[in-house]
Amino acid sequence: MSRPPRCPRRHPRHAVIGIRLTRARRGAAAAAAILALTACGGGAIAQSTPASNGQSFVSGNGGTTVFGSRNPPHAPPVSGTTLTGAKLSLARLHGHVVVMNFWGSWCTPCRAEAPALAALARSFGHAGVAFMGVDIRDTTTSAEAFQRDFKITYPSLNDPGGLIALDFRSTVPPAGIPTTLVISRTGRITARVIGEVSYTGLRDLISTTLAQPS
Repeated sequence: MSRPPRCPRRHPRHAVIGIRLTRARRGAAAAAAILALTACGGGAIAQSTPASNGQSFVSGNGGTTVFGSRNPPHAPPVSGTTLTGAKLSLARLHGHVVVMNFWGSWCTPCRAEAPALAALARSFGHAGVAFMGVDIRDTTTSAEAFQRDFKITYPSLNDPGGLIALDFRSTVPPAGIPTTLVISRTGRITARVIGEVSYTGLRDLISTTLAQPS
C-alpha cells in the first residue's frame, strides 16, 4: 500500500512570512470590498472612471440627506496632499463650516456643478466657511486644468486611489461622484448631497449649518 506524499516541512520563519502575507491579502480584500459596498448606495465610485463617460456617476439613491442636530456623525480625520503639493488636513479647518466636494475632471456632473461651487466659495469666503475638494481617480494635469477652467481657487486633495473616500466608510460614505458634504464647526457632518449640487440648495445647507451654535 503506497503512502500519501509527504508535504515538505516549512521553516518557522517561512510560516511567519506566510501568515503576514495572508493577513495583508485579507486586509486588501477587505478594503476593496468596503469600497465596493460604499459605491452600492448610488454611483459606484469604484466603477466611476474616465471611460464610463458620465453614465455611472450617480444613480439610484441620489439626493440630499440632512442629519439631525441631536447626534450627527463625526467626520474622520482626513489629511493628505493637495494638487499643488501642499499638506492639508480637515483638523486645520476646525472652527469653520467646511464644504467637502468629491469630484473628478472626467465626471460630467462635476463639470456641471463646478460654477455653483466656485460662486458659493466666493460668496461665503468671509463668513467662516472653508471649501475643499477631493479629486478622485484623476491626473494632476487634468485636475489643474479643470480648476483653471472653472476658476476654482480652493484646494483639493489628490486622491487617485479613492482612499480618502474610503475613510468615510463608517460614517457617511460618498456613494458616487460627485458627492458634497457639509461639516459643522465642531467636525460633524450636517448634510450630504449625492449628485450635482444646485447653488440655492447648497447655499441653504451652508446657511443652516452656519446658524448652528458652536
